[in-house]
Amino acid sequence: AEAARAALAEAAEATGGAAATPDAILSYHLNDSAPVLYLARELGLAEIGWHNEIYGGGTQSASILADAAMLIDAGLARTVLVYRALNGRSGKRMNALGLKLGEGAEEQFTHPYGMAGPVHQFALAGQRYLHDTGLTDRHLYAVVAQSRAHAVRNPRALQRHRLARADYMNSPMVASPLRRVDCCQETDGACALVLTRADLAPDAPRVHTVVRGGGPGASAMDKADDVTRLFSSHLAEPLYRAAGMKPEQIDVALLYDAYSWLVPRQLEDFGFAARPDLGVLLTAGEIAWNGRRPVNPHGGLLSEGYVHGLNNVAEAVRQLRGTGVNQVADASVALCTGFGGSYGSAAILTRP
Repeated sequence: AEAARAALAEAAEATGGAAATPDAILSYHLNDSAPVLYLARELGLAEIGWHNEIYGGGTQSASILADAAMLIDAGLARTVLVYRALNGRSGKRMNALGLKLGEGAEEQFTHPYGMAGPVHQFALAGQRYLHDTGLTDRHLYAVVAQSRAHAVRNPRALQRHRLARADYMNSPMVASPLRRVDCCQETDGACALVLTRADLAPDAPRVHTVVRGGGPGASAMDKADDVTRLFSSHLAEPLYRAAGMKPEQIDVALLYDAYSWLVPRQLEDFGFAARPDLGVLLTAGEIAWNGRRPVNPHGGLLSEGYVHGLNNVAEAVRQLRGTGVNQVADASVALCTGFGGSYGSAAILTRP
């Protein structure tokens, strides 16, 4: 409710009051969020229009923008409130799976072999990716260290301190090659965005292009020819084709960094670096906010906090407004990604 009120207040100011009250509300969750109707009641809405709770985690963080845009484009809503809220630290946590029937039933066959949660699954894929690329823990450290350096100036960040190489190496190993600091935060938090008609907010960033999809890969390893293949390898080409853009036109990348190795994999897939150049790109600090390929200038999910990726989209908006704490110079095009292993979503936001 606090995040939603803040977002609606900004929207009201930007539109002269035209977008002060939402006529549609969307959220996504894994049975771990404040329900849409509860929030509507808390906001004091007398009536509720189109509303939906989309089941899903990080894959939704980019594509939910398209759900909102389609409602507006179809004339079903003028102002859409989008939010994600979870008690990832004090409530339901992401690091364990129970044996069950129905949704998630296949996990009961992999759980006995050590796949006790997402970190174990993606550590296995990450180990293979490091082997294939020649990257090492030195490069994973570079990703996490840059994330921490970005977060130092971010008042919202949970991890506002720099990370020394020795401290990285001393961080407990969770599932090789992932140490604790290679994994995103577990967070109590919320994030809210307001989308409205372009004519009501002519100076606001635009939702330019959104794609969603994927294929066999790191989310279903027993069905994958390549366990390292992420959603980004499936979606990069369709995204650029739909947007009419090329990788060099992206000014800032808000990459879903649930685990450190996902950053180089997405940099490669979205055409920001060829595989042989990844190591130098990372260790030379070129993914810094003032580097050649800026990534997550707010600290991302590794350092700011984990709100299932929606906080990365909020940072994209700040960058396009020119109000980021680590502001990328002349940022006019931002890439946002939503990760779920081999399937997910990606969005391009632009400055008008």
